[in-house]
Parts: sequence; structure tokens; C-alpha cells
Amino acid sequence: MIRQVKDDMRDWTLSKIVWVGDRGFASADNRRYLRQGDHHYIIGERLRSGSAEAKATLSRQGRYQDVAENLKVKEVRIGEADRFVICFNPEGAARDAAIRERLIAQLEEVIAGTDTLSATKRAELRGVISTKPGLNRYLRTTPNGLLRIDAAKVKAEANLDGKYLLRCSDPKLPAEDIAVGYKQLLEVERGWRDMKQVIDLRPVYHRLEERIRAHVILCWLTLLLIRIIETTTGTTWTRIRQEFDLLTVATLTGPTGTFRQRAELTEPQRDILAKLDIPTPKKIVEAISAADA
Repeated sequence: MIRQVKDDMRDWTLSKIVWVGDRGFASADNRRYLRQGDHHYIIGERLRSGSAEAKATLSRQGRYQDVAENLKVKEVRIGEADRFVICFNPEGAARDAAIRERLIAQLEEVIAGTDTLSATKRAELRGVISTKPGLNRYLRTTPNGLLRIDAAKVKAEANLDGKYLLRCSDPKLPAEDIAVGYKQLLEVERGWRDMKQVIDLRPVYHRLEERIRAHVILCWLTLLLIRIIETTTGTTWTRIRQEFDLLTVATLTGPTGTFRQRAELTEPQRDILAKLDIPTPKKIVEAISAADA
């Protein structure tokens, strides 16, 4: 997929592209292909992979610098080729710790009293726990076959709370830009969800290929328009829709005729229109005298 997308981008004649991908695209072959044409990449790395690079990065000391209220970054250089950036989310760390505490409490409840079971019964329970990755991560078996909480694993996981690791090939991109660039993947994923759910891209009820392509292009243009509006206003599309759902038009009818008048604009509505450079709608939408009617 990476090769197809990168080859298609040749027609865009862009001078420099920084590709952003998640951990599923971090293979050496993919990285080499993305570097062709003097382009660069930002790719997520698996912290729990046990790779020499991940271990070396986590072992380095250093201070984090604040990027946002819920994001801190620390750059670690372990070679001449790629740069590595550890990102730390304090809110994510608290969430990870809470989840781990619940899993450990659940595991303790499951293995409580198992010392009195036979070796066969403990082995059966061990097999059941192995099918539950969340619990199995913190379980260890003693040489005598007893089931215990793996304290070393708990400590190792606590060290990873709220953290994720990024690899970047661009030698000049600031560490904070690397982190922010990677976080934009969330916007991409949200875009796909919007296309499939909000815009109803699928199912496509067309039979001819050109109509299917036209439908997809129109949906893509709609999504592009939404993103432009969000970027320009600094507000989500959902919030903008909610704000303008409050804007109503009243129809008034009397002996002299009928006219339609919009409600007064709220301050947020005026602010959004101003940022988008959209003229304020006329207060009187339509007026029809009784004689004309």
C-alpha cells in the first residue's frame, strides 16, 4: 500500500513530503522506500517490541519539554541515521495506571487460593488466563507451578505509562513538530470515520463505475471543506453545526402581506462567519405584499 500511494504522489510534483505512519508501517523496507526522492517520515515505534533501539531510547536520561498541556517530548539520539522522540501524555499515564490497577486486582482475585489446587488444575487455569492478554501480561508461574503477580512486569509497564515512541528521518524537524505531526494521524482517522458514518460514503448505491467515482470525489470534497472550516475557525464541525442549528427563520403573516425574518445572530455565530469571511445573512429573507400575493 505504501508503495502504491507514494508512486501516485509523483503526479503532485511536491518538492518535499514528510510521511506519517503508525507502528504497522515501521519495517525497514517501508522506511527505505519512503526516503526515496529525499522525502522523510515520522513513524511510530513499538515500545514493547524489545528491540535494541527501543531499549536504548528508554534507558537514556533527559528532561521532557512541554509541547501542550497534555503532551511532553524528549529527543534521544542513539545513532547517525534516525532520530527518536519519546512522547509523554500525563493524562494517558493516569489512564494507563488505572487500567493496570483494575487488571491486577482482577488477576489477584482469579488466582487467589490456587496454591491449594492440584498442579493439573493450576495448569488449566493458567491456560484460561493465557487467552486474556490483559491479565496474562502480569502473570508469572514459579518453578513449583504456583501462580503469582509478576512484580517486575508491573514495574516495567508502569515505566511506559502514557508514553509512545516516534522515529523520524528528518534531521531538521523540531521534536515538538514531530510529535504534533504524528498526532495528526488522529485527524486522518477521524476523517475516515466521518466519510463512512457522517457523510455516509458507504454503502454506495451506484452501478456504473463513473458514478461511483463521482460519489467518492464529492464525499472527499465535502470532507475537505469540513477540514478547511475547522482549521480556519479553530472549532470542530460538530460544534459549528450545533451552533447554527440554533439559527431559525420565522414566517410572519398579516393583512398587509407575509415576510420571513431570521433570528438575531449569536456572538459565536458572528465569530464563525467572520473567520470564514462569509457575509452576514440578510435579516429580512423574503417580503411579499398582500397585493402581490
